[in-house]
Amino acid sequence: MIVYQGHEGAYSHLACKHVFPDREAQPRGSFLEAMQAVERGEAELAMIPLENSTAGRVEEIYRLIPKMALHIIGEHFEPVNHCLMAKPGTSRDQIRRVYSHPQALAQCAQHIREAGYQPEATLDTAGAALQVSRSSDPGDAAIASRLAAELYGLEILDDHFQDEDGNTTRFIILSSRPDYPAYEPGKDYITSILFRARNLPAALYKTLGGFATNGINLVKLESYMPGGSLNASQFHVDIEGHIASAPMKRALEELNFFAEDVRILGTYLAHPFRASQNFHD
Repeated sequence: MIVYQGHEGAYSHLACKHVFPDREAQPRGSFLEAMQAVERGEAELAMIPLENSTAGRVEEIYRLIPKMALHIIGEHFEPVNHCLMAKPGTSRDQIRRVYSHPQALAQCAQHIREAGYQPEATLDTAGAALQVSRSSDPGDAAIASRLAAELYGLEILDDHFQDEDGNTTRFIILSSRPDYPAYEPGKDYITSILFRARNLPAALYKTLGGFATNGINLVKLESYMPGGSLNASQFHVDIEGHIASAPMKRALEELNFFAEDVRILGTYLAHPFRASQNFHD
């Protein structure tokens, strides 16, 4: 079983169906509940959004991961296609309010404004679809996925309601156990690492220098202050490469020398979307 945050029909649910079409997918009320379900052995995997090409990182996840004893075993890039939906028989002229997650509302803001609708924020897109399905007011509509429309019996009035195309969410697949793929030269891998750098001059330069000298590309670097501390920074790094490769081994030796609390979150196959978008510094 795989778990996700949100109602049935959420984009996280859609990602589960695309990656694991034969595996049962169950919703949880929050990211924390989904991750804890994997920790407790109630679920094998969790599908968790980490960042969006339009809205940026999901900061809550970066703060939860260090507190969880979980491992990243894969990634998935899910295109986000927002649909405008309402109860069957509703015309666009009847709509007065449109419900959705704040990010979805922001990504459709121009179309909402041009139509003269009143945006109303909800906790997630699929929850908005569920709310509209239960409403008796013909002026209510939702912005959500095609799957949500199918699940809640809503009619899609516009299947490309977002202001710009190309919006994509990157998900990570979490497990309670590490699952490193065997290293095969020529294949593309991502290794995700957590570490702390002390609040000293050139601390970050020294911790990351080994990757540069070994010709290893960093594709993601996120920093934040853990636990409210102002004396140290924690970093989440995504790196092109497998931990079993010789250059990565040398780079990790240098990282461990200069950094504190180094934790390998996982090594996994790079999603094909990366190659199509030329994900490089």
